[in-house]
Amino acid sequence: MTLMWDSVVMLLSQVVFFLFGWFFFMKQLFRDYEVHKRLVQILFSITFALSCTMFELIIFEIIGFLEPSSRFLHWKLGLYSILFVLIVVLPIYFSFSLFRSITFSNVQLIVLVRRKWILPLTVVSWIIFIYFFWKIGDPFPILSARHGIFTIEQAISRVGVIGVTVMAMLSGFGAVNAPYCYMTIFMRPVGQVQIAQMERKLMHTMEMIVAKKRRLCILEKEVALSAFTQGSDSQGGLLQKLWGSVSFSSSSLKDQISTLNSEIIPLEELSRYLFLEIVELRNMRVCASILMKKFLRF
Repeated sequence: MTLMWDSVVMLLSQVVFFLFGWFFFMKQLFRDYEVHKRLVQILFSITFALSCTMFELIIFEIIGFLEPSSRFLHWKLGLYSILFVLIVVLPIYFSFSLFRSITFSNVQLIVLVRRKWILPLTVVSWIIFIYFFWKIGDPFPILSARHGIFTIEQAISRVGVIGVTVMAMLSGFGAVNAPYCYMTIFMRPVGQVQIAQMERKLMHTMEMIVAKKRRLCILEKEVALSAFTQGSDSQGGLLQKLWGSVSFSSSSLKDQISTLNSEIIPLEELSRYLFLEIVELRNMRVCASILMKKFLRF
């Protein structure tokens, strides 16, 4: 009876963690997620729920909640489940999604590859992953001689090595990225006036680009017309005398076209820079308003 009650408590906690991971994925982590693959959300929620369950069992061990035998049973179940997800389910689904996303120009070839080669390629890639996953633990003295090959210690030791390595990389990235993202809090606030000024600059730049491209089109038409005129000229007479002036005019038009092209390229770069600046200013304004609301609510 005690085991059943403890199992109900653990099941309810896992359901709560699963729902929390589901809403966290939808509302916070990927709120602009437009692909809508339910299996991705389910796998994330399952992984999140199992991770929180392991942490919950550690807390239960400290405070003495639930029976010791029940805690040990659910600890082993959770450990086997999360190792199965990390080593088998997630790599297979990642490989399957990767090969399924490969597209070709021929539609019939797409169907043929999807039916015949996606599953074998997924299995082969998972076997390669298992090989490197196994070999990564050979240089490290993380096992004792009494542990067999197909024991849980083999998987935990390698997951631990990979996990510590990934956490160290993420810590280094966070140590650099966090000040870059949050030092803007101490900058002067961004008002609507600054955003409007940048938008006016962007509009003026776009108008200049449009005007120069319109002028470029006119010059290209004149060059094409002069080439047609040159082709229709006959030899001798008055038209032969005008050949030099027509050639000089065509050369002048080409120089103007080259000048306009050299002026349009930096203007387009400037327009992209101004657009990114406007987006950054708007994001800073939104972040400042959110922080102010949280501060006032607190």
